[in-house]
Amino acid sequence: MRVFVTGATGFIGSAVVQELLGNGHEVTGLARSEDSARALAATGAGVLRGSLDDLDGLHRAAAAADGVIHTAFIHEFSKFAENCEIDRRAIEAMASALEGTDKPMLITSGTAIAGFGRVAREDDPPAMPNPNPRVASEEAADAAVQRGVRCAVVRLPQVHGAAGKCGLLSYFVEIARAKGVSAYIGDGRNRWPSVHRLDAAVLYRLALEKAVAGARYHAVADEGVPMRDMAAVIARHLNVPAESISPGDAAGHFRWLDHFAAADCPASSALTRERLGWMPTQIGMMDDIGRDGYFK
Repeated sequence: MRVFVTGATGFIGSAVVQELLGNGHEVTGLARSEDSARALAATGAGVLRGSLDDLDGLHRAAAAADGVIHTAFIHEFSKFAENCEIDRRAIEAMASALEGTDKPMLITSGTAIAGFGRVAREDDPPAMPNPNPRVASEEAADAAVQRGVRCAVVRLPQVHGAAGKCGLLSYFVEIARAKGVSAYIGDGRNRWPSVHRLDAAVLYRLALEKAVAGARYHAVADEGVPMRDMAAVIARHLNVPAESISPGDAAGHFRWLDHFAAADCPASSALTRERLGWMPTQIGMMDDIGRDGYFK
């Protein structure tokens, strides 16, 4: 299958490209910079120079492919809502090239979009009304399905698997380093799910090969890791104390991350495993990030 991959040189997208190439697929990846283009070409993939703002280019690339995997996102949180709308328009542009073709398209979302305080499952739609602008991606996917596109959603938890990188937890490391304390809120029992990037890449491939229109797949290996346990690992790496702070002090300490620091958002992947035959095989998050040198 000829697959167009956005975010092809990113933390997750680069693993997806390798997984696809290793299983007989051809890949053309989107690259924003010359350095990214060279790195992508070195893998044996084709290269399309462009960005998520190049809607015509995205449309043409999707039309020329047998399937699309969309992993790109602009991670500039000072413009988060704006970037979510850019993502919506990018999905719309690629989906418009696939209407009526039965070609598969995967878009990326997050497990927490389904809500908090309970175990999120694949068949749970986004919690509505949803204060998270990231819901725009799933809204665009649902709209594509209504227009006859075989579009499905891969929901990601915290993704680990390369030193220094672990989803939002990487930002908590920066805060702990700057403040001299690795904090959690209250008793720190709120949970986050996680997955290794290589396991996530396998799921993307399986989902592409077996995608059902409107399906949601959860790339979850660890259903829920307590925040205090993650804070303890960060504390050990940075040689700072791990301490509880009150909910009233969370905004001042965590800044824009305070909502995430308090979130209890475990997620199941039982239906994904059943429907795709996916089985995570890589090291779990706590063992991975606990290794010496993971967070330097």
